[in-house]
Amino acid sequence: MIAQLPGFQMGYDESGEGLPVVFLHGFPHDRTLWAAQRLALAPHARCIVPDLRGFGHSSTHGPFSMDQYADDVVMLLDFLQIESAVICGLSMGGYVAMALWRRHPDRVRAFVFCDTKAGADSEEARGRRDELAALVKREGARAIADAQITGMVGSATRERRPEVVAGMQAMMGRQPVAGIVGALQALRDRPDSRDTLRTISVPVLVVVGEDDVLTPIKEARAIAEAVPSVARVRLEIIAGAGHVPCLERPAATTHAISDFLSTLA
Repeated sequence: MIAQLPGFQMGYDESGEGLPVVFLHGFPHDRTLWAAQRLALAPHARCIVPDLRGFGHSSTHGPFSMDQYADDVVMLLDFLQIESAVICGLSMGGYVAMALWRRHPDRVRAFVFCDTKAGADSEEARGRRDELAALVKREGARAIADAQITGMVGSATRERRPEVVAGMQAMMGRQPVAGIVGALQALRDRPDSRDTLRTISVPVLVVVGEDDVLTPIKEARAIAEAVPSVARVRLEIIAGAGHVPCLERPAATTHAISDFLSTLA
């Protein structure tokens, strides 16, 4: 489906009824990242899965920033006449979720932070973002897919599930160059969100793949420890998964989210 928003087009999928849950993909992904969870959770929740600006079927023009991505999500909520929703974000989607709390806290019912972190990029990481942007401009999206696939999925997935590896590589390789470059700039310049975590007052689930090397378990624990006790935070570690447990271990990830959603009734 396509939402025609003010000055911007957003691709999205929607399934189910009940408690609204918005699933935000990571970098450089699109909304198909969360397809298994959208379908499995539809009997229990209204699942909304958008393409962030620059990805999938969404517009590829800027501006690109975590704040802009967050504002885009709110425009989609307005379009769908949703007052507030559970926000579930993986990796970059988690950064967008944190920006949503800074800018639109009244629109957030609860959070699922999946394989993400709160800190800003180091100088070394910022330089790497610029190198990747130059690579994509020169060689196209397939180049970043090749560069990132090893870190994107866990060792068990690479060894035992080649179809998941191939699917992830294809997803990354089909994204628009303009969206990838814009997102790299947004990632490079995103603010530190550790102080943001300390202000969260809604329930929080933190999910992380056991073998995630990009945002490892220590980052998930840091999020869980920073969130105030009023948020009743839970931490779920998905065995045998890397950075994208929603694809690598979809049933286990769905179960963790479903169990969390059941506490929000």
